[in-house]
Amino acid sequence: MPPKPTRILFGLLAYVSLGIGLIAIVVPGLPTTEFILLAAWAATKSSPRLSARLENHRLFGPILCNWRNGKIIARRAKVSATVSMLLCATLMLVMFDHGWPIYLAVAGMSLGNLWMWSRPESLPKFS
Repeated sequence: MPPKPTRILFGLLAYVSLGIGLIAIVVPGLPTTEFILLAAWAATKSSPRLSARLENHRLFGPILCNWRNGKIIARRAKVSATVSMLLCATLMLVMFDHGWPIYLAVAGMSLGNLWMWSRPESLPKFS
């Protein structure tokens, strides 16, 4: 186990990431899966109790299990995230002045989307 100050920092990262992940469920453009994965990783380094709660959660448990068993992101999650990011990018481009922050946000969403779609959707089948 890491030293206490390190555990506190990892715990803070875990709870902040979890909070953002929960907010991201209802806010288009914020990636839920990535923040939950970050929260789970940080929790394993700081809080076995939080880690176990995330692993056994009815919504987040399957996401974490898939990730640990082959870096899998389900197609449904990919489609949902892509639609959410497209909606958010469209709203930003329509509603706000086109400046570098908007383009940076759209570029970030695009890179996150490319990375997400590069992950497998299921375990490879062996014959």
